[in-house]
Amino acid sequence: MDSAGEIDPNSPVVLFDGVCNLCNFFVNFIIDHDRKNDFLFGSLQSKEAKRILLKYSQNTDQMKTVVYIEDGVIYTRSTAALSVLKKLGMPWSVFFVFMVIPRGFRDQIYDWISTNRYSWFGKRDACRVPTPELRQRFLDS
Repeated sequence: MDSAGEIDPNSPVVLFDGVCNLCNFFVNFIIDHDRKNDFLFGSLQSKEAKRILLKYSQNTDQMKTVVYIEDGVIYTRSTAALSVLKKLGMPWSVFFVFMVIPRGFRDQIYDWISTNRYSWFGKRDACRVPTPELRQRFLDS
């Protein structure tokens, strides 16, 4: 983000379910492996995420997936997750090979995990609050 609080259009953005433990694990994974501190983050429940998604004509009330935005292109579901891994570089970018699997099949697996994520991994009572060191990388901080 710049000094005026605007999102740098060149910064990749990950929007996630802020109360989902699996989603928070994925965000922590990205933070731990993002050597260049490129990614910005926001919870899907936030006003900023809703504003961003409306810009891309996405129904914010129905959004139940990880969203990845890079270079003005929005990715969701399995494509979003695999694109994030690709951006992280080696060894994680190896997983991008799964893009050869038809998106419909990849997204069926993604949706199955997404449907069961709360029962398998749990749910938080409130959205993630970033540490002071990470605050500038979160859109609503």
